[in-house]
Amino acid sequence: MSSSTKYNFTLKESIIGLQFLFVAFGALVLVPILTGLDANVALFTAGIGTLIFQIVTRQKVPPIFLASSFAFIAPIIHGVQTWGVAGTMSGLVAAGLFYVVLSFLVRVRGSEFLHKLLPPVVVGPVIMTIGLILSPVAVNMAMGRAGDGTQLIPEATSMIVAFIALAVTMLVALLGKGILRLLPIFCGIVAGYIAALFAGIVDFTSFTNAPLFAIPSFVTPEFNIEAIIYILPIAIAPAVEHIGDMLAISNVTKEDYLKKPGLKNTLLGDGLATSAASLLGGPPNTTYSEVTGAVTITKAFNPAIMTWAAIFAIILAFVGKLGGLLATIPMPVMGGILLLLFGLIASVGMETLIKSNTDLADPRNMIIVSIILVFAIGGMTFNFGNVGFSGIGLGAIVGIFLNLILPKTKHFDGY
Repeated sequence: MSSSTKYNFTLKESIIGLQFLFVAFGALVLVPILTGLDANVALFTAGIGTLIFQIVTRQKVPPIFLASSFAFIAPIIHGVQTWGVAGTMSGLVAAGLFYVVLSFLVRVRGSEFLHKLLPPVVVGPVIMTIGLILSPVAVNMAMGRAGDGTQLIPEATSMIVAFIALAVTMLVALLGKGILRLLPIFCGIVAGYIAALFAGIVDFTSFTNAPLFAIPSFVTPEFNIEAIIYILPIAIAPAVEHIGDMLAISNVTKEDYLKKPGLKNTLLGDGLATSAASLLGGPPNTTYSEVTGAVTITKAFNPAIMTWAAIFAIILAFVGKLGGLLATIPMPVMGGILLLLFGLIASVGMETLIKSNTDLADPRNMIIVSIILVFAIGGMTFNFGNVGFSGIGLGAIVGIFLNLILPKTKHFDGY
C-alpha cells in the first residue's frame, strides 16, 4: 500500500467518512424504498458489507463503499411480488455465492475466461433488459397507479409531482457542480417530496408511529428454487460491471487493484458482502461510483474513511424514525425517479456494446442480441418440470449458450 493510502483511524477521517455516507445515502435507501425492503436493514447491511469487503481485500482498495445495487431493482420488485421478501432473499444469497464461485475461477484460471464466457455482446443486452423489463412499473407509479391499474392518487397530481422529481434529477445531473453533481437522485427526491407536500399527498402515519430507536426488521431467507433460478443469471451483469468499477477506482488512485489485491479478492469481497446482506433481508451490495466520484474530488484515499462510513451506516440503521420518514415518500416521487433510472440502466447496456465496438451489422451479433432482448422482454418461458425459466434470467442463459455454440461469421462484409 502506498503512502497515499496509509490507514489512519482518526477524527478527521470520521468526519470525511460521514460525508461520503451522505453522498451514498440517496441511492442506498432508494433501492429498498422502491423494492419493498427495509431501508434501515439496507443501511445496516451496507455497513457490514463494506467492512467485509475491507477485510477480504485487506484494506487495499481505499475508495470503496458497498451498498444497495441498482442492477437488482427490477428482479427484486418481481421477486417480492411473486415469492415474498424471504423467498427473494434466497435468490439474492445465491447471486452473492455466484460472485464467490467466479472469484475462485479467476483465482484458478485468470480473469480472461470471464471475458470469453461473458463478452459485451451478451452482457450489454442483458443489462438493457434489466432496465426495460419492468419499465411499466415506473410509468404506473408516476401516474399514481397500483400494479393492477387501480388509481391510488389523482393522475394529474401524481404526474406533476413525478415530473418535478424527474426534472430536478436531470438538471442536477447535467448542471450540478462539485459534490452536488454526485447527488442528482437525492435532490430529485427532495424536490418531489416538497411538491408532494404542497399537493397534500404525503402520509406521515409511518413516521409518527415509528419509534426513535429500533432494531431493523431483519428477514431470514426461505429456500425457493424458482427465485434462485430467476435471479442467479441476473448476477452475470453486475459481476461483469464489477471489473469496470475496479478499473475506474484504479484510475482515480493510480494503483492497479486488478493486480493487487486482485480481481479474485475484490469479487470475493463483493460476493460475501452480497450474501451477508441477503441473509439479513437487505438488498445486494455493489461498489458505489458516487463515492468513487467524491474520492476523485476530495483526494481522500485513506481506507479508514470507508471504515468510518460503514460504522455510521450501521449506527443510523437503528434510528427507527429514519425508516419511518423514508416510508412517507409518496409513490409518484419514486415513479419519477424510476422513469429515468430504468432508462439509464438500459443506456448502460447500450454503452457496453458501443465501448466494445460490437458490430451489430454482423449476423452473429445481431442474432445473440435479438434473441436476448425478445426472450427476456417478450415473456418467453421454458418449463422444466415444476421450474420455469423466463425474463432476464432466461435471456442471459440463452445469450451465453448462443455465444458458445454459434460459429463466427465467415466472409462478413457488412450490408
